[in-house]
Amino acid sequence: MGSNGGMNREAVEQLLEEVRRGDIDVPDAAGRLAGVLPGSGALEGVAHLDHHRALRCGFPEVVLGESKTPEDLVRIAHAILERSETLLVTRVDDERARALLAALPDAELHERARAVSVRRSEPAAARTGVLIATAGTGDVPVAEEARVTSELMGQAPEVVYDVGVAGLHRVLGEVERLRKARVVIVAAGMDGALPSVVGGLVSVPVIALPTSVGYGLSLDGVAPFLSMLNACSPNVCVVNVDNGFGAGYLASLINRPSSA
Repeated sequence: MGSNGGMNREAVEQLLEEVRRGDIDVPDAAGRLAGVLPGSGALEGVAHLDHHRALRCGFPEVVLGESKTPEDLVRIAHAILERSETLLVTRVDDERARALLAALPDAELHERARAVSVRRSEPAAARTGVLIATAGTGDVPVAEEARVTSELMGQAPEVVYDVGVAGLHRVLGEVERLRKARVVIVAAGMDGALPSVVGGLVSVPVIALPTSVGYGLSLDGVAPFLSMLNACSPNVCVVNVDNGFGAGYLASLINRPSSA
C-alpha cells in the first residue's frame, strides 16, 4: 500500500511480493487489502467514493467540481487523499477553488484549466509523446484541462496553440513536431476543421476535442462536434464538447508503456 494506505497496481504487486518472500503473512495481507476494497468509501449524503479506481483503471477517481458545494468538495477531497496520493478536481470556479486551497495546503490551482490538483508522491519520469494543439487562443482553457490531466497521469505533453486553418501555414509549420508525437489532441471550435487537417498529416491517433467557442450559431460546440464526427481522416476520434479531461485521460492511456 502507499504511504497513506492507497491502492494501486504497483502497491498491490509490492504487497504480493512481500507475501511471496514471507515478510508478511497471508492474514495480515488480507487485512491490508480489506481496508481499501470497494465499498469502503461512503460519505453519508454526499458521495460513495471508488478507492479501487486506481487499481482497475490506473488513475484515482477524478472529481467534477461544478454543481457540488464547496463544503462537499472539501469532504470528498479529504476522503480521496486518505487513500490516494493524487487528487484532481476539475471545473472549479473561484469560490470552490478558494475552499480547496484553504483546506489543502499542498494543493495547486491551475487557473486556466479551472482545476485543482494534489500530488503527494514523487512522480516517475514523465513520458513524452502527447502533443496538444488548439485552433485558436479561445480553445486554450479546454486544452489546458487536457494538459493538466495528462501531466498528473505521468505525461510530459507538448503544446502548440493557435494554429487554426484560417492561417494554414501555422499548422504546416509545426508538422515536424506533430509527427514526433505518439498521440495528438486537437481542440477547436468554429468549424472544427483542424483535427481532420492534422489527421491527414500524421500517422498516429488524433483526439478531436470540440469546444464551445465560435461566432453565430455554433450551438455551444455542437457544430464543431458534428464536423469532427464526420472527419475524413480515419485516425480521428472525438470526445464530447469541452471535455479536455476526457481527451487528456485518453491520450495518457494511449501513450502509456505497453507494460503498464
